[in-house]
Amino acid sequence: MTPTIRFYELGAVPESRFLYAVIAARYRGKWVLVRHKERQTWEIPGGHKEAYEGIDTTAARELMEETGAKAFKIAPVCIYSVDAGEGESFGQLFCARITELGELPDSEIAEVRLLDELPENLTYPAIQPALFRKAKSACSLAVASQG
Repeated sequence: MTPTIRFYELGAVPESRFLYAVIAARYRGKWVLVRHKERQTWEIPGGHKEAYEGIDTTAARELMEETGAKAFKIAPVCIYSVDAGEGESFGQLFCARITELGELPDSEIAEVRLLDELPENLTYPAIQPALFRKAKSACSLAVASQG
């Protein structure tokens, strides 16, 4: 079954329901994609929200852990949900502009790549293109509004 992806305005879903943060990040005019050590596919940085943290903290932590970002501006874009037939699971989509990349921390990420567009070999091909399209249209406004 192809998952259904829905987008919601910020605040439309309680943060307590969020499971994930996904961060469409740019560095030097390129999109930042990551490859997990156990896969040969690419993904937009992001990950699971820990029980003790807010979604904004999740987004910043995942961006640092998965890309080595040291200096960045990050802003929320929207809430999204994915339903693969078992009910909606929610996350929040963010945009980030990275101004300084450091060494990649010792984590599950093997490689970071800077690209003009999404590659074809994605980890989540039924989900990531929709998130990317939404982020691409909103990122310049979202990050610019953060100052």
